Amino acid sequence: MNAALALQGVEKSFGDQKAVSALDLVIPKGETCGLIGPSGAGKSTSIRIIMSILFPDAGKVEVLGRSSALDAKDRIGYLPEERGVYRKMRVGAFLKYLAGLKGVPDGEAGPRAKELLAKLGLDDVEKKKCEDLSKGMLQRVQFVGAIVHRPELLILDEPFSGLDPVSVRLLKGVISEERRRGTTILFSTHVMAQAEELCDRVVMIHKGRKVLDEPMSKLRRQYDTSLVLFEPLAPQAGDRVALGAVAGVASVSGDEGEYQLKLAPGTEPAAVIREAAGRIVPARVEISRIRLEDLFVGIVKDSAAGESEHALRQHLQGLTGGNEA
Repeated sequence: MNAALALQGVEKSFGDQKAVSALDLVIPKGETCGLIGPSGAGKSTSIRIIMSILFPDAGKVEVLGRSSALDAKDRIGYLPEERGVYRKMRVGAFLKYLAGLKGVPDGEAGPRAKELLAKLGLDDVEKKKCEDLSKGMLQRVQFVGAIVHRPELLILDEPFSGLDPVSVRLLKGVISEERRRGTTILFSTHVMAQAEELCDRVVMIHKGRKVLDEPMSKLRRQYDTSLVLFEPLAPQAGDRVALGAVAGVASVSGDEGEYQLKLAPGTEPAAVIREAAGRIVPARVEISRIRLEDLFVGIVKDSAAGESEHALRQHLQGLTGGNEA
């Protein structure tokens, strides 16, 4: 198998607390995979196991064809959740030092670092000390340190946490360039929109267990047939009442720009769409697509309500049409 990462039956506990349970994960080379889930789900622990910072209690880990990330360290870029730099060093020297640890000559490391800093809006920081930069700037500098050696595998643990919108956009742009270069990328996030935008595939972990492992292309083809989105061409005050009177519509939410029509069980969406469009001229009308956020909230809510693991799996299979949860 042409996999950059392969985990089989990985288990990890801290005392009586099971942090990772029976985790199987295969990431093909060149794929961008989002590791998603609520805080405390086991995402960071899984990444630390992959990086050989922690060792599993059971199971097998293979990284870039090696039995340990330590044997492939020069081919891996890693941005940990806990940020850290040598604060007394100047930025350019710090990045050259990191690149040198990965085998990049000074003559190559300097220009690469300068180019990446410019792409991240840090043109003028090369000669500044790390301690003189803001937290967000330091985070971008550390990201440059993770990719300056052009890794084959890039692992990012909550890379956008704490960044302002402009910095997030710049970081996404460089990540997209790494994708085009053929880098395999694994990044964790609890922000579902980021995973939807950047990932080829998403893996959701909840309470240490994998509960979803699907390509984004498949998830984008799934629809919530109980919800119709309706945007009037010329919104009027009476639109909500008119849409609420459509046969099969249980409730209407939203504002005058876009309404969400919740259908009663057993209602045919096509019939609702025809009748609604007959009452109000639509600018847009469609069955709602399933969103990662909806899956995420549904899993957490069902778990909090005490739903069994088997029921959670059945719930996900029903939403995604998949055979695996």
